[in-house]
Amino acid sequence: MTLLEAKDLTVRYGALTIVDHVSFSLEEGDWLMLVGPNGAGKSTIVNAVSQGAPYTGEVRCLGKDVKRFRANELAKCLGVLSQTHTVGYAFTVESIVRLGRYAYSPGAFGGSRDEDDEAVRRALELTGMTPFAKQSVLTLSGGELQRTFLAQIFAQNPRVLILDEPTNHLDLVYQKQVFELIAGWLKTPGRAVISVVHDLSLAKAYGTRALLLNQGKTVSSGTIDEVFTPQSLNAAYDMNVSEWMRTMLSQWPEA
Repeated sequence: MTLLEAKDLTVRYGALTIVDHVSFSLEEGDWLMLVGPNGAGKSTIVNAVSQGAPYTGEVRCLGKDVKRFRANELAKCLGVLSQTHTVGYAFTVESIVRLGRYAYSPGAFGGSRDEDDEAVRRALELTGMTPFAKQSVLTLSGGELQRTFLAQIFAQNPRVLILDEPTNHLDLVYQKQVFELIAGWLKTPGRAVISVVHDLSLAKAYGTRALLLNQGKTVSSGTIDEVFTPQSLNAAYDMNVSEWMRTMLSQWPEA
């Protein structure tokens, strides 16, 4: 089942073309990695898909043009986890997670339903944030804050999870935690993930498909193994990527 499809996606700011006729699709169970050097257009693509940037072309979720979705319909289709989060008030972790259920609310003053309470409980438990439920988000570490907003997305229960560098600024422990949580979420049928990543090792370890970009254009698209070839990577990054990565790995002694 095709969950998300972009056709000839193009983003321009004045005379500058940031994304140039990029197309891709996500099937059920896919984890699509957007990779490429800085300025390749990766974050602009996820911003456009999530309706945060103007574009031409088509973006469809479950076969319907996302521009025709109401806000609550779009939230049931797409969930977005950004790099950073700004919270100016001492909201509790639970209240932040509960915001993910707004798409299912019968109205602004509809109150909490049993199924919402259960969704929030499961999301907190899944992300390991239950012990922090009543704690202010202003007291959390960077990794805990990212897991809080990941729990919000899990409570939202979209069909497609969109991630823009989800582990940026996180240490190795939290990077592994976040990617493992997302991999676990993806195991439920009817879901897919699209991620912007700079770490090619993470992309290769967790991704099923990849879209390699350079200067807003597609260099290669397909399965991870089809895209992560020396020829394609070297062309996109203008360097010998495989040799560089082997050199870095050789610095580590075998366990």
